[in-house]
Amino acid sequence: MMKTDLEIAREYKMLHIRDVAANLNLPKEIVEYYGKYKAKLPLSLIDEEKIKSSKLVLVTAITPTPAGEGKTTISIGLSQALNKIGEKSIVVLREPSLGPVFGMKGGATGGGHAQVVPMEDINLHFTGDFAAIEKANNLLSAIIDNNIQNKKNNLGLDPRTIRWARVMDMNDRSLRHVIIGLGGISNGVPREGGFKITPASEIMAILCMCKSIKDLKERLGNIFVGYTYDKKPIFARDLKANGAMAALLKDAIKPNLVQTTEGTPAIIHGGPFANIAQGTNTIIATKMGLTLSDIVVTEAGFGADLGAEKFIDIKCRKSGLRPNAIVLVATIRALRYHGEVGVKETGNENLEAVKKGIENLEKHIENIKQFGITPIIAINKFANDSQEEIDYIKKYCDSLGVKAFTCEVWANGGEGAIELANEVKKAVQEKTEINFIYDNDETIEGKVNKIASKLYGAKKVEFSSKASSDIKKINELGLSNLPICMAKTQKSISDDPNLRGWPKDFTFKVREVEISSGAGFIVPISGEIMLMPGLPEIPSSENIDIDDDGNIIGLF
Repeated sequence: MMKTDLEIAREYKMLHIRDVAANLNLPKEIVEYYGKYKAKLPLSLIDEEKIKSSKLVLVTAITPTPAGEGKTTISIGLSQALNKIGEKSIVVLREPSLGPVFGMKGGATGGGHAQVVPMEDINLHFTGDFAAIEKANNLLSAIIDNNIQNKKNNLGLDPRTIRWARVMDMNDRSLRHVIIGLGGISNGVPREGGFKITPASEIMAILCMCKSIKDLKERLGNIFVGYTYDKKPIFARDLKANGAMAALLKDAIKPNLVQTTEGTPAIIHGGPFANIAQGTNTIIATKMGLTLSDIVVTEAGFGADLGAEKFIDIKCRKSGLRPNAIVLVATIRALRYHGEVGVKETGNENLEAVKKGIENLEKHIENIKQFGITPIIAINKFANDSQEEIDYIKKYCDSLGVKAFTCEVWANGGEGAIELANEVKKAVQEKTEINFIYDNDETIEGKVNKIASKLYGAKKVEFSSKASSDIKKINELGLSNLPICMAKTQKSISDDPNLRGWPKDFTFKVREVEISSGAGFIVPISGEIMLMPGLPEIPSSENIDIDDDGNIIGLF
């Protein structure tokens, strides 16, 4: 019987985190220990000069399927492989959200012999970063409602214009739309409100975009709250909230140091979803990795149409970071799925379905080339993949001018990605020039049109009357020059989750547009994307338990 990820993780004898830090030549007195196997690193370690000489590898994927494509597993395995061939590499990842852990996806720490550990801690509360983000977000919510209630210090906020939502890190559809302030005068002013999941919070986005505590406070102050009755915009700084919010984030801003199942250092920090936020770890964490190693392997959430686009058009644009190579992960079972095979049949050999579904891979290759980099394809191999299917994919990729490599990191750890690591080692030495999909000074509509047409393949874009009204308000606030952070389904390149493969000639519909002025981007929302997910009919939580000795069971 095949071992679970949790069983494999527990077989690994972890190094004490002080030894992991020592291997990075970090003085033990500056490392902040969270028990034996976790630590936080101070921002003072970041060295901008060292960053310039280090190389950055972005791992992305084709359009995800219900089975998952193993992007995090490949990222971890690749970093392990780079160390095996003599390179000094760190993997830098996002923190998992409790929503998916207890929902459908399960854990998010890699798999098999390519995991970050301790996987139970990382998948559950870790070092408390998500809790701090949640508290900072909800502190602003409390201050907003207190200001409406308080006649002495009232700014005249019109409750009907407030878009700021409370957050919690759990899938709970019942909290999407709520009425608050019921129960009489002493309980506040009744108004409509709602909850988002914590990874969708603007505080999460701000943490991932900030470069320092000073920058953090400024961004928190720039959060747009709503309008007064006389149409004056109100920001968090007007409520004098940003200082206290930043104080709650004083430890959360520091990157977390852990290790992989082969002792490779791993930095895990920040966790925005890529379908509703920017989908990448913090700028601070990436810079920390580049300071402490020569090659950083990092990943961006979901498919290249979401995570990779936002990594380049938002994170790279604002941070000055640039990927030296991009790895595009594909699985044969996903290509079968995009070839219109049912979920239960994706584990069966089906060359014809692969031939039909490979157009999804082709579109993502085309998209990455638009950024100025030719991707390297990592075929995340499963036991039921036939050699005929693998050979077909490699030959097809070759016809497109890209190289594809079979990876078996789940079963073999770093050894399963040696070929890929050698190719990446060569690729990062080549000079690259990144292209952005749009310019900041274009109109909001123009930027959305470029993303939808160039990357998604949309024939046209339709803005609802609500979206057009939202855009008008953003223009009036003088914030139209911010980059775009598209919120759309991750299940399709289009805005329709039912369209597999490479959808063509569709209309991309924008239903509303939000402003994340603190994070520094504009969020067009399309389709039925939810900022607070719900649990599936049979959630992963049904399998999770704790035994009498305190051991977590059922995490995958």
